[in-house]
Amino acid sequence: MVAIPARSWRPFAAPAAFLAAVTLAVVGARALWPHHAAQATHPARHHAKAAASAGPRYYRVRAGDTLAAIAVRTKTPVARLRRLNPAVQPTALFIGQRLRLR
Repeated sequence: MVAIPARSWRPFAAPAAFLAAVTLAVVGARALWPHHAAQATHPARHHAKAAASAGPRYYRVRAGDTLAAIAVRTKTPVARLRRLNPAVQPTALFIGQRLRLR
């Protein structure tokens, strides 16, 4: 058995207190900062964001993906994936294969 000398906690108290104070300040500032104010003054940004949030048109199959997992990840029903990709075998997906989502 190896004996480990006891270390005092005091050298770590000041940095820990500083990090806690900074974290609380950042959380407080983010809670009070109006994130939506920039969108209210620039309506064009709001429309661009809405168009961008429609999601991607295609999905690249990754290792371990199943059609059900892709449907959950992309928020697209499995039936729609099958309808948009009739040539795709649900039991034989290939890594790198491109699936249409919209």
